Amino acid sequence: MVLGIGWSIAASYIPNGAEWTQSYVKPFGSLFIKLLQMLAIPLILTSIISGIAGLKDLDKLGRIGGRTLALFTATCLLSTIIGLGLASLLKPGAAIPEHTKTSLLLSYQDNTNSIIEKAQSANTGAMDMLVEIIPNNIFHALANNSMMLQVVIFSILFGIALSKVELSKADIVVQFIDGLNETFMKLVLMVMVVAPIGVFALIASISFNAQVFLSLLYYMMTVLMGLATILFILYPTIISLFSKISYKAFFKNMQPVFLMAFSTSSSAATLPLTMERVSTGFNIKKEISDFVLSLGTTINMDGTAIYQSIAAVFIAQATGIDLSLGQLIIIALTATLSAVGAAGIPGAGMITLIIVLDSVQIPIAAIALIMAPDRLLDMFRTVVNVAGDASAAIAVSGMEDE
Repeated sequence: MVLGIGWSIAASYIPNGAEWTQSYVKPFGSLFIKLLQMLAIPLILTSIISGIAGLKDLDKLGRIGGRTLALFTATCLLSTIIGLGLASLLKPGAAIPEHTKTSLLLSYQDNTNSIIEKAQSANTGAMDMLVEIIPNNIFHALANNSMMLQVVIFSILFGIALSKVELSKADIVVQFIDGLNETFMKLVLMVMVVAPIGVFALIASISFNAQVFLSLLYYMMTVLMGLATILFILYPTIISLFSKISYKAFFKNMQPVFLMAFSTSSSAATLPLTMERVSTGFNIKKEISDFVLSLGTTINMDGTAIYQSIAAVFIAQATGIDLSLGQLIIIALTATLSAVGAAGIPGAGMITLIIVLDSVQIPIAAIALIMAPDRLLDMFRTVVNVAGDASAAIAVSGMEDE
């Protein structure tokens, strides 16, 4: 990662260095992400079906699912509350100079319009989201990385149905799916061989605009402070309450996963490695870890939730809007719900942020104010999203052991 950042900075001072990097270095990073994304959906499908079919006890499945959803909801809501508290206390929006605001609004106007169009073309209502989680064509959902929640729902239903089939008939299907799952895990290990090259290419191809980052440094520090609070206070508390695993051991085992999450900005692309490290590194039953991690990749976005709450308050402060307590509560609830609907892919949080802004009548065009450092912050919040999934898997496993 350090080499990648060094390359990115050095390339900006070399004639045509940035263009050469984009043309000949970045493609290796793109290929690496594609390899990981290629494995994400097959792993989700086979892992959940295999895990549920192996449980047989549907009461146990309901218990695991209930505990998982309760934990995800609690941590996501706590994240938004932490974000609102920090943003209200530190007031990062008041620190941005007026000329910087004007410059950013003009510079990112085209990007802002593109994001607004994407958000408006998607279904954003609560009932629309409920309808959309059921796939009308599972093959279309399997072919689309942005429809992972639909794949999860199908996998759960298929696994439940398979557990009810007569053992003599279901056994061959279960063995086939188990074999596929193990094969995909071997593929993950094969892809990890080229991980150093992929991570270097991804980091090296990012353009670091130091001048803009300095202008938005106060906002960035507020977001990073919130993410650090979750990563180093909230998650250690959860892990210590429900398991005997030390947080030092947690970080040591998850270090490759965090590096992958940081470089790809995609919890979905990181999922294959997360599954491998959590199940083998913490001795967690595979049916529990795979179920929790697969579900978490699609609906557990603590890093995105805290980012959206801080960003909404920051934009309100920068545009001179005083938010009431009622509006802060609406932001907390909306940020929690929209984080659930965010796809585990780079930049998805920016689109769902529009839902949060619209809920309290904050000018949507003002998202241009935070677009400059968003790619860098996306890398950090993805690390928190992935850490939250792993922490939840450990906690749910600990509850089951008790």
